[in-house]
Amino acid sequence: MPLLKFERQGSGKSLVWLHGFTQTRESAHQFRTILAGSHELLLADLPGHGNSSDVQATLNQTADLLASSLPNEPVALGGYSLGARVALHVALRHPERISALIVLGASRGIEDVDQRHERVARDEALAERIEAIGTERFLDEWLAQPMFSTLPYDPRERQARSHDPRGLASSLRLSGTGTQEFLGPLLDTLSVPMLCLAGERDTKFSAEAKAIAASVPEAHLRLIDEAQHAAHLENPEACADLVATFLAR
Repeated sequence: MPLLKFERQGSGKSLVWLHGFTQTRESAHQFRTILAGSHELLLADLPGHGNSSDVQATLNQTADLLASSLPNEPVALGGYSLGARVALHVALRHPERISALIVLGASRGIEDVDQRHERVARDEALAERIEAIGTERFLDEWLAQPMFSTLPYDPRERQARSHDPRGLASSLRLSGTGTQEFLGPLLDTLSVPMLCLAGERDTKFSAEAKAIAASVPEAHLRLIDEAQHAAHLENPEACADLVATFLAR
């Protein structure tokens, strides 16, 4: 499996940032621009997305791929949603590669096995839907979900979404939440400083952020005002400030 290629933005201490499902390394331009004023951002397309749309990988395989692609020295690692789940897997499988961890809209996975199987079935149906209707119609449907209802329309963000239906379908099938081992019992093994973020209006993932922060010894919890799931798109200034302040410590 080929190494992931990082694009660099800004200058300062390095921060690897991982995008969410349907996004690419070019997403979250306002959030990235703010952080690039104080950090060198390392950005890569996750498997199934952007320039990595032909890469097929499970969460564990993606974590290993990222670990082998990172610089030699430990780096700060952060991510949003899918990217946050990948970041958790990297930290658990390769803790020596990480100096700090930031997760926004993260999920520990699904604890109940039957519910996990149900999620796999829903994600398979969604993957088939993407393949049947194409990415443009799918993105319209995806972004119409209640968790994105307050997300401002930004043509640049829409263009930065991934547009390969086969890649997105593969990501759902191999790295969807239903495929993920429930990480709850493993989180207390993390010893890295950690920042858990969620939008204050994102009820489900705010609860997840609180649960993760309560499980990790060196974790800090912060909720982002007036934001739902994509808090770094809705309130990029506040989100970037929280990340920069945490890393400055």
